[in-house]
Amino acid sequence: MAEEFDTYSLRSKKRPPICIFFKDIRNGLKLDELGLEIAQIALPASLALTADPIASLVDTAFIGQIGAIELAAVGVSIALFNQVSRIAIFPLVSITTSFVAEEDTIGRAAEAEIEESEYLETGSGNSDDKQLIPKNDSNDAAYESKPLTGSFNVAKPENQRKHIPSASSALVIGSILGIVQAVLLIALAKPLLSFMGIHSKSPMLSPAIQYLTLRSLGAPAVLLSLAMQGVFRGFKDTKTPLYATVAGDLANIILDPIFIFLFRLGVSGAAIAHVISQYLIAVILLWRLIQQVDLIPPSLKYLQFSRFLKNGFLLLIRVIAVTFCVTLSASLAARQGPTPMAAFQVCLQVWLATSLLADGLAVAGQAILASSFAKKDYERSTSAAARVLQLGVVLGVMLSAILGLALHFGAKLFTRDADVLRLISIGIPFVACTQPINSLAFVFDGINFGASDYAYAACSMVLVALVSILCLLILSTTSGFIGLWVGLTIYMSLRAFAGFWRIGTGTGPWEFLRK
Repeated sequence: MAEEFDTYSLRSKKRPPICIFFKDIRNGLKLDELGLEIAQIALPASLALTADPIASLVDTAFIGQIGAIELAAVGVSIALFNQVSRIAIFPLVSITTSFVAEEDTIGRAAEAEIEESEYLETGSGNSDDKQLIPKNDSNDAAYESKPLTGSFNVAKPENQRKHIPSASSALVIGSILGIVQAVLLIALAKPLLSFMGIHSKSPMLSPAIQYLTLRSLGAPAVLLSLAMQGVFRGFKDTKTPLYATVAGDLANIILDPIFIFLFRLGVSGAAIAHVISQYLIAVILLWRLIQQVDLIPPSLKYLQFSRFLKNGFLLLIRVIAVTFCVTLSASLAARQGPTPMAAFQVCLQVWLATSLLADGLAVAGQAILASSFAKKDYERSTSAAARVLQLGVVLGVMLSAILGLALHFGAKLFTRDADVLRLISIGIPFVACTQPINSLAFVFDGINFGASDYAYAACSMVLVALVSILCLLILSTTSGFIGLWVGLTIYMSLRAFAGFWRIGTGTGPWEFLRK
């Protein structure tokens, strides 16, 4: 491995670290070995990540048929629930993905070493023609007696489950956090909505409380299912989470009109449908996971909570900063009234749903980089980082073109209110044009987490948040609805720049680029 590092250093020592962004740029869209691996991880991950926002968009579309007040109320509740959830979910999922990828890589390497050692010890290079047959112990089903020339094979039990400490830890922490979140959101629904700009005399208060309280019952399932998604991502398996998420969200889409219109439950029906879908997703993922991983820990030490808490605290700081920026923007929109909030909700949901497509690339980058850094394979680390960033730019440009047209003609799917549609048309250019910036920001996040650069991710995000919060407060006051979107554009631009700066200057885990 040292030889590999030296070879890489000799090839790149005359190039500044910033050149990593242009590494093998001609092969950016090529489906070679690396391209196929990224595609196999990123495509299912992107679809799974966008499935929940799409389900929220379906909720929004159905609720928009009830009225603008209900649409605005649910918009605030969804924004609040999602941002509070992110405080717990993002650190848990990100750390789980990296830890599981590292443990799985090290475990596979250890198994390969043991197999090679056993192969050599049994005389694989023996020139004699005698047969080496292991003892046949009737109590040991793992061994098979086979007459082999110069060697023997150790037959491993089929369907043997893996021992991954991080998987067990993630499920325990996810379950606890989910219950705590549900209790807090239900108990503090009214003051939290007041913070979001819905006061006691607002017509949005009653439907907002109804929706938030019922949807909070699904918090344990949300956190548990996303913790399991982190485990599967660590295995570079993003298809299983996709199948589970699609099944759950299809159930949500089917149940929405039944509960909302047939049973006449209104916003409460939308929340109930969403909760049922989340528990369905959790059950499917748990069923699949217990077939692959032994989730029962032999002891509390095995769970390694301290490792989770140490890195989780850093990401918690980062997520609070991210969450506060987005939540503040929704709160400022709500303070401008139901019409601006309804328009902001539609634009924000589309903005987040499409941006999360890039998060699939981030997941691929994180999983590959975590494995590469665990093996100290710096050549593969730089190649993977460069490729996902280049694909991020391409994806962002494509999303800009698609959204610029689709949202202009599709806004009437969400509401028929003329004033709301007018404000949506103002937000469309911002939603479309910021897609390349958003894509890069998400991909840089995945690269930082894959390199276990949690301290920089936290500190840089706090600085970005401080500047962004100031911009949002000033611009929303002076420019209203437009000011909110200018502020969010500044926020995402600063996030992307922070990621660019770390790798481009060759600092932290990327210091090897300068050697």
